[in-house]
Amino acid sequence: MADPALHSREATYADLERVPDHLVAEILDGELIASPRPASRHARASSVLTGDLLPVFDGPAGGDRPGGWWILDEPELHLGRDVVVPDLAGWRRERMPAMADVAAFELPPDWACEVVSPSTGRIDRGRKRRIYARSGVMHLWLLDPIERVLEVFRLAGELWTLVATFEGDGRIRAEPFEAIELNMSRWFLPE
Repeated sequence: MADPALHSREATYADLERVPDHLVAEILDGELIASPRPASRHARASSVLTGDLLPVFDGPAGGDRPGGWWILDEPELHLGRDVVVPDLAGWRRERMPAMADVAAFELPPDWACEVVSPSTGRIDRGRKRRIYARSGVMHLWLLDPIERVLEVFRLAGELWTLVATFEGDGRIRAEPFEAIELNMSRWFLPE
């Protein structure tokens, strides 16, 4: 939901700080956007996907772990004038060798994942996808837990290329984490 009082001016970080804690607040293209916290389908998909990726990719490589990433839930990203909060984001350790102890990251992630919900789908597919491209995020996942669909995008220049669309409950390999097989059925509530 946008604040009508802000339509005449660009939103500031002070405006964002006034949003109640039970909402997720972002500044997208100068507009303050406040969304409700995720419902159970959304939270389940995000939580289990995090659990699938962290033990294998987050940290240094070693043994049968490809490693090489920093992966975070809902990091606050300051991408130019935009303040974006993806459901998940990851940085390759070669680009961010050490994780700073900060409230917000200015270095764009290498991968972002948005779990699409009815209240955020238009923003995730529109404004946020444009902001990620403009900021140089190389990989974007749009995960829809209601439709049980994962769309995998790769940035080519300034445009997104749809690399793969996965539907249902199958086992998949999806870039940039194709080193392991992921079981999509784990991400979704039973039908």
